[in-house]
Amino acid sequence: MSELDPVIHAQARLRIVSALATLDPEEAITFPRLQELLDMTAGNLSTHLRKLEDPGYVEVAKTHEARTPVTYISLTRRGRRAFEDYTESLRDLLGGRS
Repeated sequence: MSELDPVIHAQARLRIVSALATLDPEEAITFPRLQELLDMTAGNLSTHLRKLEDPGYVEVAKTHEARTPVTYISLTRRGRRAFEDYTESLRDLLGGRS
């Protein structure tokens, strides 16, 4: 039986990765927009993003636009693959394989 990735399996991180997986591979979302979509505090979102950033599942890019700091979040290729593996393992666990 496949095991679920413990990094993704935490509820908040699963919500983050699920939201990021809806973006095209080359797209990113701003931190405030992701925070709004997930209805999370900035501190909570930051903490979980760090846990996803450590294994290389998400990329956090800080930049400036018209002198205003902006943080973009994107799912890396490795993160997308980990999420695909996670969902496949979940299907296996639930007996969804034919």
